Amino acid sequence: MRRTRDWYQALGYDNPYRWAHFIETPFQALGKPLSQSTVALITTAAPYQPGKGNQGPGAPYNASAKFYEVYTGDTARDHDVRISHVAIDRRHTSMEDSGTWFPLPALRACVQSARIGRLAARFYGAPTNRSQRHTLEVDCPQIFNDCQQDKVDAAILVPNCPVCHQTLGLVARYLEARGISTVIMACAKDIIEHCGVPRMLFSDFPLGNAAGKPHNPESQAATLELALQLLESAPGARTTMQSPLRWSDSHAWKLDYCNVDHVSPDELARLRTESDKAKEIAKALRKQL
Repeated sequence: MRRTRDWYQALGYDNPYRWAHFIETPFQALGKPLSQSTVALITTAAPYQPGKGNQGPGAPYNASAKFYEVYTGDTARDHDVRISHVAIDRRHTSMEDSGTWFPLPALRACVQSARIGRLAARFYGAPTNRSQRHTLEVDCPQIFNDCQQDKVDAAILVPNCPVCHQTLGLVARYLEARGISTVIMACAKDIIEHCGVPRMLFSDFPLGNAAGKPHNPESQAATLELALQLLESAPGARTTMQSPLRWSDSHAWKLDYCNVDHVSPDELARLRTESDKAKEIAKALRKQL
């Protein structure tokens, strides 16, 4: 949280962002075994939009590719959802394997093995609005209504960027207060715990890899299994489980993300110019809604 605050101030955002924070946290125990439950997937990844610029592996931040309204997709088929619009760790991950941020195929495998009863008919895309009020008053009710229509018992939420983590923290709280059990697969531990959520599986990986290591099906399957175990076993609200998996033998990668001290003045000036352009693009997109 401190690193992100300092970074955005360096890019010209006038006021330090105030992260969502709650003392009381709702908690809904699973009402039935997972093998009999309907499980939903909630993501902050964006559908690929041809004509909206580079959204492929290694793409820089792309404000044009953002989405601002809840969307849904059929869980029975594959989807091209990408994370080029978010502040993930682009230095240490290449955005090549969607299994690291969108575990829909892995969830289908869990249905085949009878680990979970069924998938919800749809997955839900939550927009990463910086406005906490909009998330709580507009996006959360829509996602909850969709979950009700699909008869969801439990939800797995997978955020990517820092604000994504806050957004899905708010969604998890909203769903739990209304009877749906949740677990967040996260890489930004402090943001989630500051918000106050029922269950979090923390993977100490670069942002954008909350569902496991890229091109590593074993890591992705193990990460999902830990999340399912947490859904079943958490004794109460604010339960955090840390994955035993390590990103690499060295922890040096942690020093790079959004670290003003590791960027030259010239590079910071360039990034600030890019940020100003992105803000104008985002402003124009919001006006179209």
